[in-house]
Amino acid sequence: MAAVTSEIEQRIAQLRVELQRAGYAYYVLDRPIMPDEVYDRLYRQLQELETQYPQLITPDSPTQRVGDKPASKFTSVKHRIPLYSLENAFNLEELERWQSRWQRQASKVNDFAYVCELKIDGSALALTYENGILVKGATRGDGVRGEDITQNVRTIKTIPLKLNLDNPPATVEVRGEAFLPLDIFEAINQERQERGESLFANPRNAASGTLRQLDSKIVAARQLNFFAYTLHLPQSEISSQWESLEFLQEMGFLVNPNRKLCQSVEEIAEYYRHWDLARKNLAYMTDGVVVKLNSYRLQQQLGFTQKFPRWAIALKYPAEESPTVVKDIIVNVGRTGAVTPMAIMQPVQLAGTTVQRATLHNSDRVAELDLRVGDTVIVHKAGEIIPEVVRVLIELRPANTQPYQMPSHCPECNSPLVRPSGEAVTRCVNSSCPAILRGSIIHWASRDALDIRGLGEKIVILLIERGLVNSIVDLYSLEVEQIADLERMGTKSAAKLVAAIAASKQQPYARVLYGLGIRYVGSVNAKILAENFPTIEQLSSASVETLEAVYGIGTEIARSLKEWFEITANQALINSLQKVGLQFQNFSPTDNATQSTSLTGKTFVVTGTLPTLKRNEAKNLIEQAGGKVTSAVSSKTDYVVVGEDAGSKLAKAQQLGITQLTEAQLLKLIQGKS
Repeated sequence: MAAVTSEIEQRIAQLRVELQRAGYAYYVLDRPIMPDEVYDRLYRQLQELETQYPQLITPDSPTQRVGDKPASKFTSVKHRIPLYSLENAFNLEELERWQSRWQRQASKVNDFAYVCELKIDGSALALTYENGILVKGATRGDGVRGEDITQNVRTIKTIPLKLNLDNPPATVEVRGEAFLPLDIFEAINQERQERGESLFANPRNAASGTLRQLDSKIVAARQLNFFAYTLHLPQSEISSQWESLEFLQEMGFLVNPNRKLCQSVEEIAEYYRHWDLARKNLAYMTDGVVVKLNSYRLQQQLGFTQKFPRWAIALKYPAEESPTVVKDIIVNVGRTGAVTPMAIMQPVQLAGTTVQRATLHNSDRVAELDLRVGDTVIVHKAGEIIPEVVRVLIELRPANTQPYQMPSHCPECNSPLVRPSGEAVTRCVNSSCPAILRGSIIHWASRDALDIRGLGEKIVILLIERGLVNSIVDLYSLEVEQIADLERMGTKSAAKLVAAIAASKQQPYARVLYGLGIRYVGSVNAKILAENFPTIEQLSSASVETLEAVYGIGTEIARSLKEWFEITANQALINSLQKVGLQFQNFSPTDNATQSTSLTGKTFVVTGTLPTLKRNEAKNLIEQAGGKVTSAVSSKTDYVVVGEDAGSKLAKAQQLGITQLTEAQLLKLIQGKS
């Protein structure tokens, strides 16, 4: 290794500074300060010096953007500050209603402004800088955890490896959107077509797929770009979103130049209408406008709902629309008792899918539309996901149609429906309503909650109709014999379902909390609550003020939690779920071995062919319940699980007097039954 002199160190430092300055001028300011060939020559000089003196290579060097080796996999990382999604508005009227809502919640606020930014159709990233150096780049994921893709993030030239600050703070968090410029997107698809590969559907999918490439050389070749739009800077004097955007640019980030500071909804509307036309001339995709309250003090005062910040909204451009005819209007009863009207329509193609149902939200919306059976309506997909009726073509209305009336009684249990004061939603308040029970169990079994595979809506309905399940707790006393004769079941499927229910006892506290279905508590907020209140006892006893103090938990969620925990039936539900083994506290990784479960400390051997479970499935269930599985029978074995054609292991167990279990007996033992 060559000896390092002070002159060499100084030359390398000078080259890095000059190249960083040139990159900032070219990519961020769009004002090149040197010809490309000069940049290339300086870059090669730095490369040669670093090759000769590898001990002087630093992570922030311009030569270190692309890694030498592909990653083997991406690891999951927890965001220090959650990444929330935004509420959507689809027209200016919805924007005005949003303004009215936040103004009611922040009374006596007269001096305010909005920052409008183009909503980039890309992939959100979270960047962490320590002492000015990029140390982590992660995907949004579920908002609480994402994937560490730092090696790929480093290839994006509009993301500085080193902040353009003389005295950088210890920690800086930056959020923004990675995207593919349209010309790059088209070139990539052309190359894929020539190679006979499938084409990317749109630039957003292409950006997301690119970021998940394990080889950073591929990512670098696709030339992703990045707009920064959020800054988290502890103990900063910056007091507004506008100041943050300007400071982000000073730090070395590309910030969308088409932003605007607006003083009213009317100014926002003007900005929105302008870019609805002008966006066709942009070099990238934008699907709307993001509107944020400028003042950080006001943002902090308003806080968050279970999913969104109250101080920001995405004003989307019009979605694809199509006409169809309403054949019927029905109502659905949800797990909270909310009664939602729904239009049943003649099938219509919309945004690539066939649509036959569309939400009508509530009775006020039906009255506002004056919607009737037989009407020709215009439907679109709100957020490109949920079909929604946007207007009625009155001129095509058939004769003798009648205005729609919401039912006065629940269609599921015939209880009188009520509309609580101050709410737009009509509700069934009968806690024993089959629809509420059905919705609660479906939610409990859903992917983001307890993730009970095989417990879908049809099975839930059958379990309730047979009287086998009258609450969530009843799931954990189901036996294979009880459900094997259900439609579409059979012994094998029944055994797998019972096993899946038993395995759900090992789901973490945050999932259980979300599964309870507490109003306004979404999956992201459930994780935040579980982290800040590690046991259900701490959470249930927390005051509204204590709950509100947690970042991301606003007044609405705090009050809902307090009210839910004060209901005696809910307290009894938690007690019952604790008794059957559900997790209601956080465990650190070192605690996992000491968690109290039904099989903790017991050693098993599985032999022979089991009726429904494969041997590795039985092994996983035992281990999830805290047990240990070995391959040989010994005096330390507690149980031998015996299937057909069991051989010498069964004989050894009989010789040693070890307890033998059938598959059914094993499942009961896992469920804590004798």
